[in-house]
Amino acid sequence: MADEPVIDVRNIPKPERHPLIIKAYEELEIGTGLILINDHPPEGLRAELVREFAGAVGWEPLESTEGEARVRIVRRAGTPAPRVVLDVTELSDTAEDSGSVWQLPAQRRDLDANVIVLAPGGEIREHTGPSLDVLIHILAGAGTLETETGTIDLSPGQIVWLPRKSRRRFLADAEAGLQYFSVHQRKPGLSITSRR
Repeated sequence: MADEPVIDVRNIPKPERHPLIIKAYEELEIGTGLILINDHPPEGLRAELVREFAGAVGWEPLESTEGEARVRIVRRAGTPAPRVVLDVTELSDTAEDSGSVWQLPAQRRDLDANVIVLAPGGEIREHTGPSLDVLIHILAGAGTLETETGTIDLSPGQIVWLPRKSRRRFLADAEAGLQYFSVHQRKPGLSITSRR
């Protein structure tokens, strides 16, 4: 522990702190750590590290003083740890509003995944899908998927493949609505980040 790098971010602009610390964490050998010195308890950083790396990151608060919070951050594994990210049994079967009710929270990932809910009678208008394949798993409710060649009835338990750029329109059942899990490769492009 005596030879571990020390990163003092007290004089570094706040928007640059987390990227600097995460880069240093990713450069650590498994089983080693770094000492972080900050001007406040870095709970936001801790939440971000847990979201991205889960059990692969260790967090050990050290003796601190006012204006100098110290934490030892340890790399426990070479990759982010596998984990349960959602229990779909905890989701409501119906919704009054349509939209995404859950998204895969990690930012450093190759997949996009979300749970989409369509209120009873709701729809996703006809459109051309993205330039990547999408798998959906029907979780609850019922509805139809209109394609260029016909209509597919949707019910819980089904897994539906939506080939890249395929035409599609989703219609939710008038009483039960429709809820499905969607997963695909992460779309390239702009990402939304928080302002600090």
